[in-house]
Amino acid sequence: MALRSLLARDWRLEVDTAAPGAPVPTWTPVKGLTSFERSSDDNTEEDGDFDDEAGYGSSVVTQRTWQIEAEGRRKRTEAAVFTPDPGQEKIRQAAGVVGFSANIKVRWFRRDGAPDAYEGVCTVTEYTSGGEVTDLEPFSFTLLGQGAPVEIDNPVAP
Repeated sequence: MALRSLLARDWRLEVDTAAPGAPVPTWTPVKGLTSFERSSDDNTEEDGDFDDEAGYGSSVVTQRTWQIEAEGRRKRTEAAVFTPDPGQEKIRQAAGVVGFSANIKVRWFRRDGAPDAYEGVCTVTEYTSGGEVTDLEPFSFTLLGQGAPVEIDNPVAP
């Protein structure tokens, strides 16, 4: 059987929209995403010494941070009164808060049966919106991880 490539569009990002202090999270999808990228930034320190007679160095990761960069198009319902997508709105609101109260809980996972699924606490930064007169309104943001992400059971796995 031939191997097939995974589709990037199978990632889903959800944000906890439960009230602060709620005992159980309310996972709400962030709709309208057109780009999703999780990455890490590793701090390494040189670990080589004179005992390595072959002349090869050695590095050790001493700290690792994670982030998610995403973009999409802002969404709303068709109701006469403006009602934004609740996942997008939670991120937009969190982008205007500073300090520890700016932390939000997110989870991201693949919808295609792959085991990749994670949860973490983060802060929203670099939130942008707007566009030109002929554009559908775009938005983009970066989620900066607060501590290690936790690998979870994929919520859509059978």
